[in-house]
Amino acid sequence: MGNCIICGTPVDGEICESHEEDAVFEFRGTSASQLTPGRYYRGSVDGYADFGVFVDIGDHVTGLLHRSELDQRLESLDWEPGDDVFVQVLDVRDNGNVDLGWSIRQREREFRGKLIETADDEYRPEEFENGEADEADDAGDESGPRASADDAGPSDERAPATGGADSVAAESGSAAAETAAPSTSATDDAAAAEPEAEPALKRTTVGAIENQVGSVVRLEGEITSVRQTSGPTVFELRDETGTVECAAFEEAGVRAYPDVDVDDVVALEGEIERHHGDLQVETKTLEVLDDEARETVAERLESAIEREARPSDVALLADHDAVSAVEEEIVDAATAIRRAVMEARPVVVRHAATADGYVAGAAIERAVLPLVREKHTREDAEYHYFERRPLEGRVYDMDAATSDVTSMLEARDRHDEQLPLVVLVGAGSTIESVDGYDLLSLYDAEALVIDDSRADEAVTDAVAAAVAPSLAGVDVADLTSTALAANVAAHVNDDVRDDLEHLPAVSYWEGAPEAYVDLASEGGYDETAISERREAVALEAYYQTYKDKRELVADLLFGDGEAGTARDGDLAAHVSEQFRDKLETELETARENLTVRGVGDVTMTLLDTDAFTHRYNFPTTILLLDELHRRERDRTEPPVVTLGVGEDELHVRATEPVNVRDLGDAIAERVPNAGVRILGGRDGHIEFLPGERDAVREAAIDALGETLE
Repeated sequence: MGNCIICGTPVDGEICESHEEDAVFEFRGTSASQLTPGRYYRGSVDGYADFGVFVDIGDHVTGLLHRSELDQRLESLDWEPGDDVFVQVLDVRDNGNVDLGWSIRQREREFRGKLIETADDEYRPEEFENGEADEADDAGDESGPRASADDAGPSDERAPATGGADSVAAESGSAAAETAAPSTSATDDAAAAEPEAEPALKRTTVGAIENQVGSVVRLEGEITSVRQTSGPTVFELRDETGTVECAAFEEAGVRAYPDVDVDDVVALEGEIERHHGDLQVETKTLEVLDDEARETVAERLESAIEREARPSDVALLADHDAVSAVEEEIVDAATAIRRAVMEARPVVVRHAATADGYVAGAAIERAVLPLVREKHTREDAEYHYFERRPLEGRVYDMDAATSDVTSMLEARDRHDEQLPLVVLVGAGSTIESVDGYDLLSLYDAEALVIDDSRADEAVTDAVAAAVAPSLAGVDVADLTSTALAANVAAHVNDDVRDDLEHLPAVSYWEGAPEAYVDLASEGGYDETAISERREAVALEAYYQTYKDKRELVADLLFGDGEAGTARDGDLAAHVSEQFRDKLETELETARENLTVRGVGDVTMTLLDTDAFTHRYNFPTTILLLDELHRRERDRTEPPVVTLGVGEDELHVRATEPVNVRDLGDAIAERVPNAGVRILGGRDGHIEFLPGERDAVREAAIDALGETLE
């Protein structure tokens, strides 16, 4: 029994419970499990990560002070590696991870006392320095049974003494070991004959190996990919904190551990190394777990993923009724994307090759890439686990789905990669896309949809999540896919919220909700900056539409280029000037070749898009018709219809809502042999046989006149 070092109250120890938080501890133990949650400890800064600071607590334990626990931005901390800091231990997890909390007290004198905590007790500094801790340990050892030389029998048959102070001292390297009696040759022989087994390695996590380069560690997790190189076999292992590549060598080009495959739950031991800058484990042993051991690891992984994949409470970017109507679906979509990253599944974003589609896809990209970098140790992870593939049109047809399935099967067969999550942005919400989703589902590949179009209910059964406000019965006239995708992105990664806030305003050619305009203005983007970015993205979206143009789009939208170069802020202004020049040239040509008809009260403006547009030059037919309609609408009393008729397709723009499906049915009834089909649902376009072009055009004019009269 002693007295509390702070208040003097008699306690069985050195400090009373009410003053635990008033003392600071120095940790002299060897395992995280020996720490006491709730106490404050002296530590030293080990290094920084995107998500927080690693702090060494003593010589054997490192904890994470997550950025969410700081009382300031991570970037503003002036701590340097090696600096002494004071932190609170919040939790010691079953896997050995230590969660740390911020301490407002960052000097020892701000605490009311100091203690030294060992593996099994705590001491005042003077007691520890005077050796009283060692004496207490020795006294405790003497209380246990101790074998004597006489008990061992004849000298040539003596076994080494076990369980006594001498053996404990020898193992620990204490001063007692130096005074122990030398062993005889007989005992040496016995020791050699029965070597002590090496203690089993305690499990660590992928998230903790950054500070363990050169150490041999044990990891438990799931194999997410296997690839055979000309040298080693490279396994990618995922645990609840991240993924890491593990190289195993049998002989050059020969598959190591051939029985280990994707989805196996394993225990792996190996040495942490850096390979071309990436963390890698040099595998020493790799064992497939089964039965109870497998179940334990699998449950731990699933529990961690469920907990981390669900976004924290995140507010929408702005007050917008159409977006608020699908807030629950936004959370579901964000959860699916976050989960894919944590399960080491590639995320493939398929977006329309329009300005809105590119900006929406870039919003998702902006949120996902930092998570990929956080969860994966290889430097090229963001290119390996995230891809944007522009989609021609707004339908996820069998052509696009077949391309995606072919790519994912090649990646699985060649590299044992996981199947991807396919995210449709600004496309894929109508029934014409269901066949594509069905093909993905045959291989257990998931898909989700984020689209401002008037969607079909059938799509909700074909995808994992559908963010489509029209299904909630709300008006989508003032909506873009970017407005939806930027909100999904903010839920995927709230850390990039500031980067996303101007994107919805960029996506509107006209009529942007005031809330989004204000949001962009608050972020430093005026009307000119917004329009320049929209026009620049629209122009770049045209060229090589099958390319994602990742870096270029990031420069245009986020200013990621190097200051003072052509990639800086002037880039958007430069490209948008080209956009306007090219668009005005085509508009001038088109307007000279318009045909205008009056059908009742409806003004019909017709353009032969094959004869009077440069089909393989910018702008696209869609963009040209959109701008042409805006200008004709402003010159003429409504209702106004702009009809673009090509060799085998028809596009309609009108001042009143037009259901393209109904229009297609009316044309098919009038021209039954025209092979009419509708792509893209009520907001799509109509295709037909080239030989029936004139008949289809006249049927469309008649049907529109009747509908809008």
